[in-house]
Amino acid sequence: MADQQAAATGRIVIEKCAIATVDAEDTEYATGHVVINGNRIESVGPGDAPGGLRHVTRRVDGTGHLLTPGLVNTHHHFYQWITRGLATDSNLFDWLVALYPTWARLDEEMVYAAARGSLGMMARGGVTTAMDHHYVFPRGAGDLLGAEIRAAGELGVRFTAARGSMDRGTSDGGLPPDFAVETLDGALAETERAIDAHHDASFGSMLHVAVAPCSPFSVSTELMRQGAELARRKGVRLHTHGSETAQEEKFCHELFGMGPTDYFESVGWLGEDVWMAHCVHMTDADIEAFGRTKTGAAHCPSSNARVAAGTARVPDMLAAGIPVGLGVDGTASNESGELHTELRNALLINRLGVHKENALTTREALRLGTMGGARVLGRAQETGSLEAGKLADVVLWKLDGIGHSTIADPVAALVLGAAAPVTLSLVNGLPVVEDGRLTRADEDDIARCARDEARRLAKIAAEAG
Repeated sequence: MADQQAAATGRIVIEKCAIATVDAEDTEYATGHVVINGNRIESVGPGDAPGGLRHVTRRVDGTGHLLTPGLVNTHHHFYQWITRGLATDSNLFDWLVALYPTWARLDEEMVYAAARGSLGMMARGGVTTAMDHHYVFPRGAGDLLGAEIRAAGELGVRFTAARGSMDRGTSDGGLPPDFAVETLDGALAETERAIDAHHDASFGSMLHVAVAPCSPFSVSTELMRQGAELARRKGVRLHTHGSETAQEEKFCHELFGMGPTDYFESVGWLGEDVWMAHCVHMTDADIEAFGRTKTGAAHCPSSNARVAAGTARVPDMLAAGIPVGLGVDGTASNESGELHTELRNALLINRLGVHKENALTTREALRLGTMGGARVLGRAQETGSLEAGKLADVVLWKLDGIGHSTIADPVAALVLGAAAPVTLSLVNGLPVVEDGRLTRADEDDIARCARDEARRLAKIAAEAG
């Protein structure tokens, strides 16, 4: 595709670092090497790289570092980067009511600036595969999904664009203003157009598109049902919010006569090609259904806490065989905007539950953020672990500085310590971060443009009353 990041050429050797491969055996090396050839991992092993390698264009001394697969983000709303810090003491529904009137005034330049901010923050923090769920399409706002795709291409991050939709406005009992929702036919047509224009199913693709009606309380049953049919006809994945709050469960019982999971199953929304965001209020029967159908879950611990949604039963999900990844979620409900926080909070918050210290280990938390996310996005054969033949999406974390030097276990240092600096992050074998800075974009320009668009949006929303 024209906007796809070119693959690297020549070999890159990274050696003398600790390595957590996150492969099926959780292989680790106290001191090891990775050889990258073009956009693929050629070899991983203990000690220094083999001698006599040809066409080596770069050697990296990883002393004092940990090398891991790149982090995979499985749920986000980029546009919220320009509405951070609002409604800070609200639960989810009150938060949505407070913010929808502002979000309904988004336009293409705002979404582009917000996407650059969201992607830049994640990339700086070790994310190599990003995902976004954009579902707010005000009339006349421009090409909002295209703005996000353009931003991801510029920053060099692998991307899943989940084309969202809403067709239940306030007049139909939904939360968003009527002028910010689409018609059933319009939403389906635009989603299909996005798939045809942008989805690349090839191995190593930089861009996937998913079908993603927003949530049961903002979407009609027909949009859910026909959205699933569209996704399967086109061979793409499905994504939505599920079982996020107790209010949602009550809503589903009142409107559909069943809980969220039973409702999703009734409209074709359980299966290996589906993943749901949050999955906080899950019964034993819900977890069994997700495990039986291999429906995935995007765990967003910081956002769940921010809007007082609750704690997802991640240990029970994993025990049931459910694919679970981590999500930043929108930065209006997770102002830090980076995924390392979710490694740490997934471990800590789940230990507050019934499983206590046995809920998650540091390595299980790292797996959620790497291979778990790759499974959820349907990319486990391409990324999520350091193995020969997989894509060269890798992150070298600096652990010999003041924040980490006294923690002997590098994985514990990464997961439990402060956010570790990223010395090098490669996507497709090409650097997107070097020494903690983006390589393909001006961070000061990103910050300035995002601030300007945030102020413009706030002014427009205030004038609209």
